[in-house]
Amino acid sequence: GYSGAGKSSLAIEVEKKLNALGLKTSNLDGDTVRNGLCKDLGFSQQDREENIRRIGHAAQQMVQANLIVLCAFISPFRGSRDKVRALFQTGQFIEVFVDTPLAVCEKRDVKGLYQKARAGEIKEFTGIDSPYEKPLKPEIHIYDAPNLLLEQSAQQVMQYLSST
Repeated sequence: GYSGAGKSSLAIEVEKKLNALGLKTSNLDGDTVRNGLCKDLGFSQQDREENIRRIGHAAQQMVQANLIVLCAFISPFRGSRDKVRALFQTGQFIEVFVDTPLAVCEKRDVKGLYQKARAGEIKEFTGIDSPYEKPLKPEIHIYDAPNLLLEQSAQQVMQYLSST
């Protein structure tokens, strides 16, 4: 989903639930990764694709170490998501689409990023002057995210995980 959709909050809540079950997890978040592993990248389409490629390979290594890896990222291009999916065995990659309308994300924007993008201060901002290609068949689609409680969304993810 877009910036401000609730991806990070959902990943944190699901991670708490998994840890409560005694499962080992790692949580990769866009802001954290952009400040370290992908610090050298900008926001062009090529840089966004490289960002997701790096994250995918890092997650793959963690999965091979028997961790459940939660990744909360803006991944605007289907092709990038498909390439990451191909790194994993069937059932290891679960795409969760947090489908929050752009207008709601803009209202939630505590960092002022949408305002800066609309003013032309940030270029190639997803949803403003750079496209977001919605997933066609995500394993989990959190519809109407702004009207769902975080707990309900986390339960939806947990129910999916327990059924697989």
